[in-house]
This record gives sequence, structure tokens and C-alpha cells, in this order.
Amino acid sequence: MTEGKKMIRTLTGRVVSDKMDKTVTVLVERRVKHPVIGKVIRLSKKYHAHDENNEFHEGDTVQIEETRKLSRTKAWKVSRLIERARV
Repeated sequence: MTEGKKMIRTLTGRVVSDKMDKTVTVLVERRVKHPVIGKVIRLSKKYHAHDENNEFHEGDTVQIEETRKLSRTKAWKVSRLIERARV
């Protein structure tokens, strides 16, 4: 039997805060259909993600991946930059 690679959960979102040291706040939005009304609504959630070199800034679109707990609120790390913020 060969050991398979574990799937790592990834999310894509926008950096809304880079004020902390080595941490960014990423806003992830998703669209879901309301169970009763049937209307498509936007749900959002904020995640604290590890940014070792403080290289990501407000407005950047990034991909984050799940990792071990790094602090009380931080269990994600930024895996790659998708798009830089327009200046």
C-alpha cells in the first residue's frame, strides 16, 4: 500500500489588514443559496494568516492554506500571492 498525500484546505481572499507583525487578516467571501428564499447571498469570514516576511499588504489577493495552530487565533498561512493591490 502506498501512503497518499494529505489534502490541504486552501482558501482565496483579500488582505484587509497588515498591521500585525508576521500576520495578515484575510477576508474570504463565498456565495451560497439561501435555503428558504432561494436568493444567492454573500457570506464572509476573516482569517488570521501567517506572513513570515511581512510581504503582503492591504488589498492584495492571496491564497491561504491550513496549518497547525500558530497562536490562539492563527491556524492558516499565506501560500501564494494571486494579485497585487492596485496603487
